[in-house]
Amino acid sequence: MSDISRHVSVYSKALDLRAQRHQVLASNIANADTPHYKARDFDFSSAMASAMNGRSDGALRLATTAKNHLSGSGDGGLAKLQFRTETQSAADGNTVDMDVERAQITDNAMQYQVLTQLIGDKFKGLRSAMAGTQG
Repeated sequence: MSDISRHVSVYSKALDLRAQRHQVLASNIANADTPHYKARDFDFSSAMASAMNGRSDGALRLATTAKNHLSGSGDGGLAKLQFRTETQSAADGNTVDMDVERAQITDNAMQYQVLTQLIGDKFKGLRSAMAGTQG
C-alpha cells in the first residue's frame, strides 16, 4: 500500500507545481503591458526535487513585531521564483516576451494533462485489480 501512496504523492506534488507554474506564467502574460514588469518563472526540476525532499523553497517567513502575533505557516508556494532571462526588453523596461510565454504555458498545460492522465490510469489499474480480486 505504501507504493500506491508514494506514487500518488509524487503525482500530487507534480500537479501542485504545474498549477503554481501556470499561475506564474499567466501572471507574466497578464502583465505584458505593465511598465518595468520583470517576467518570472521557476525551474520545475529543482522545485520537484525540493518538494520530494520535503522542502518548500518558496516559503516566506512572516515578520512578527509583538509576542502575541501568530507566526503563520509561511507557505508561499513550493517553488522559488526567479526572474526570467531577458530575451528582449521593451522601451518601458518590461521583459515579458509573449512568444516565450505562450510556448511555456502551452508546454506546462500539456505536462499537466499528461500528469492527470497518468493519475487516471493509475487509479483505473487499481480499480481493475480490486475488481479482479473480489470475484
